[in-house]
Amino acid sequence: MIEAYPANDGVPGARSVDQPLFDSVIVVTDRRLLDKQLRENIREFSEVKNILAPAHKLAELKAALEQGKKIIITTIQKFPFIIDGISDLSNNRFAVIIDEAHSSQSGSAHDNMNRAIGTGGNEDDEALDAQDKILKAMRSRKMRGNASYFAFTATPKSTTLEKFGTRQQDGSFHPFHLYSMKQAIEEGFILDVLANYTTYKSYYEIQKSIQDNPLFDTRKAQKKLKAFVERHQQTINLKAEIMLDHFMEQVVSNKHKLKGKAKGMVITQNIESAIRYYHALTRLLADGGQPFKALIAFSGSKAVDGIEYSEPEINGFSESDTRDRFDTDDYRLLVVANKYLTGFDQPKLCTMYVDKKLQGVLAVQALSRLNRAAPKLNKKTEDLFILDFFNEVEDIKAAFDPFYTATSLSEATDVNVLHELKAVLDEVGVYEWAEVEQFVEWYFDNADAQQLSPIIDVAADRFNRELELEEQDKADFKIKAKQFVKIYGQMAAIMPFEIVVWEKLFWFLKFLIPKLVLQDPEADQIDELLNSVDLSSYGLQRVRLNHAISLDASETELAPQNPNLRGAHGGEEEKDPLDAIIQSFNERWFQGWSATPEEQRVKFMSMASSICNHPDFAAKYQGTDDRHNRDLAFNKIFDEVMLNNRRNELELYRLLATDAAFKAAMQQSLREMLDGRV
Repeated sequence: MIEAYPANDGVPGARSVDQPLFDSVIVVTDRRLLDKQLRENIREFSEVKNILAPAHKLAELKAALEQGKKIIITTIQKFPFIIDGISDLSNNRFAVIIDEAHSSQSGSAHDNMNRAIGTGGNEDDEALDAQDKILKAMRSRKMRGNASYFAFTATPKSTTLEKFGTRQQDGSFHPFHLYSMKQAIEEGFILDVLANYTTYKSYYEIQKSIQDNPLFDTRKAQKKLKAFVERHQQTINLKAEIMLDHFMEQVVSNKHKLKGKAKGMVITQNIESAIRYYHALTRLLADGGQPFKALIAFSGSKAVDGIEYSEPEINGFSESDTRDRFDTDDYRLLVVANKYLTGFDQPKLCTMYVDKKLQGVLAVQALSRLNRAAPKLNKKTEDLFILDFFNEVEDIKAAFDPFYTATSLSEATDVNVLHELKAVLDEVGVYEWAEVEQFVEWYFDNADAQQLSPIIDVAADRFNRELELEEQDKADFKIKAKQFVKIYGQMAAIMPFEIVVWEKLFWFLKFLIPKLVLQDPEADQIDELLNSVDLSSYGLQRVRLNHAISLDASETELAPQNPNLRGAHGGEEEKDPLDAIIQSFNERWFQGWSATPEEQRVKFMSMASSICNHPDFAAKYQGTDDRHNRDLAFNKIFDEVMLNNRRNELELYRLLATDAAFKAAMQQSLREMLDGRV
């Protein structure tokens, strides 16, 4: 691209046929991890010295732009800090390559990049009045005329297609170039991550631990109960055992799989779950005397069971070293929540254990961590494996289908929704328009926070206290305010017209929204729900084994952003007694036996009693501290008890014989009960 010359003087942007079309190529990404990977990849094929300028620091980025370096690699986060005082770059021509464009190009950072490579950097603003400054800001938000934008993504959203796609005569938008997932798989550039997909279905039973029978919001209660069960340490321990058993038997023991270098990733629901999984896996690895360890990756810090954790403290080294340490033979499992789900490039990854809801773009991005080809390691599609505890095969197919071949946008976003949103927001009375005008005037005059904050605080106080709004009305206002900011922020760069009142309200709401306080009046009550129930039993049943998910090869046409107003007002709450909620919950999730819950409980107690009375129980199970010997003894006792009772418990015996996960869940529950007794 840095050696691209115009074919003739008529090519848009051409200065002469002897001059390159672009003075500099700026490679932009919105993640620091990708920033490092891009620098490494481009350096590999860069044959000319001193043309590559990786901008680690703000000063380096500013200097690279001003000195006209040929290739500049940076993150979009750095652009907002170099606008002030940057030299006029409007005589230069830029090619801006945006990697992972589905996530990089929404928000103020991209607007700041537009301003930095345009004419807005060093004009004398003193002669402009407030109205001129606002109009100038609006113009600077447009995609710059001295830059050509090339956005690369495997998962184009509607906003990405509208901003970077080529508009057709019928008003639709198509990508300017297409290298589809299907073609990339067929040509061996990436691997098919959906070729070996195994799913497990959870089943569990909860029981009430209080005598009262209070009313709860049914929908919220069901959601809260499921989260309670899935993050319970008993649940995580069982899943961790299944994960590690598979990893040791199918990955580590197979020395031919990626020449003995294969690695796995565990995707969890949140940071708390990630920490619990890490500890469970670490204990299992230590008990088994395994020669490798697990790592964890998450941002910030998190308190779990009263202990504060962070990634560096758990791993024992800097957060910036996690990626490189995971590449070594010492670490073969990586536990994550959100970090590393996108943009993480590790060709040795071949196995993924999913315990998180994945849908849409996130599902494609996360599971595609496995698709990196690695010819030096003989990595093949049959080496890939996904074990999913949370999602249905049909949901994963629905997530991948739109991006398998070609994706286009049916029509442009209807920005008239901004008129409607503004009218609704104005009517609530949270702000006076004079306050918006005053705030924006001072903001564009570079007033400090002490001058600006009181205006925002007055409006926030009306919302939080003075207007005495109902909580649902507050939620409705905040949702619509966020919708206005999101749509206008994404569309301002490409709208062919300028509406000053939208720009003013955009800036005012951006500062107001963080100060709008919402409270759920039933939050404490729903939290009390968890003190009213206990997890009685938990198990897993394999639903699909090594299933190949076939994708639809037809082209997909996306609809533009939803033009309808969003809000908090909706259906009525449905409340049920706790007994009814628990019954409904158990009917939905406890589906291992055809026996009733009471029959299951009786049989469970009978099995525990039989194990306790086994002649080897006291000496070989209770009488040893060796974990391995205890496991062997218990498994042998359990098998003998079930064999002796197989005629009376034929259905249960068949379940245990055919489903290893069900058997493991049963054994773990029995051991916990028996260990609690003794």
